[in-house]
Amino acid sequence: MKINIIALLLFLSSANLFAIQVDTLIINSKSMSKSIPNIVILPTNYSTQQEGFPVVYLLHGAGGDYKNWLTKVPELEEYADRFNMIIVCPDGGSTSWYIDSPIDQTMKYETYISKELIEAVDTKYNTVKERSKRAISGLSMGGHGAFYLSFKHQDIYGAAGSMSGGLDFRPFPHKWELSKRLGNYSENKDNWEEHTVMNMVYLLTDDHLKLIMDCGVDDFFYDGNKRFHKKLLERNIPHDYIERPGKHNWNYWPNAIKYQLLFFNDFFEFASSD
Repeated sequence: MKINIIALLLFLSSANLFAIQVDTLIINSKSMSKSIPNIVILPTNYSTQQEGFPVVYLLHGAGGDYKNWLTKVPELEEYADRFNMIIVCPDGGSTSWYIDSPIDQTMKYETYISKELIEAVDTKYNTVKERSKRAISGLSMGGHGAFYLSFKHQDIYGAAGSMSGGLDFRPFPHKWELSKRLGNYSENKDNWEEHTVMNMVYLLTDDHLKLIMDCGVDDFFYDGNKRFHKKLLERNIPHDYIERPGKHNWNYWPNAIKYQLLFFNDFFEFASSD
């Protein structure tokens, strides 16, 4: 009996050594003078693999925080393991829209995500510090943020995704505290035009940035996603586009993220073979 107990303890101890690791990484943002929490999911073999890991940054929606994705989709741990990647879930503020606000100097989430966070993750963890092994995606506000940040920083991200993204927020001038980020729409139209990712497709050339987007046909952002898809087609920008039954809720996104992580994994593998 003693031998069996000892064997069991040794087994449990060794199993813990190879368990998926979930960290809460606190970063002191110089641009916003505050500490910001982020979840980092590491695959099982993180401590034993010498070569660096690709990283997917996963943005939450309006009203959410850094815990949303893992709380609602605990399968993210399994996906990180299956695809042998690091998944980072940043805190983007409740309604930051992941931009550097032109009217509120305390809101600099573009700088935070695309500079401070990436530098911190690449410093602390064993990552491949190249755009070919870095992707970004998100839902709703985070879908807009992922495209916005990747379009502006194509030297940082090699692939990007949007799930039910608010890709054109101009039809919603009184929603999600957008006026606090961009000013009143009627008086600050230039801010709104410059910061909606709908007007940033011109930054894309050919297939330099690998793109995937999806949206439910019953989603209030569906029309904007269709128009965005049409714009990409008109400019001959390659991308994966998915529309299927679904609304703007957590019944839709757990299925969407599976396809997007597979898309990113294929991108990482293709990039590694170049």
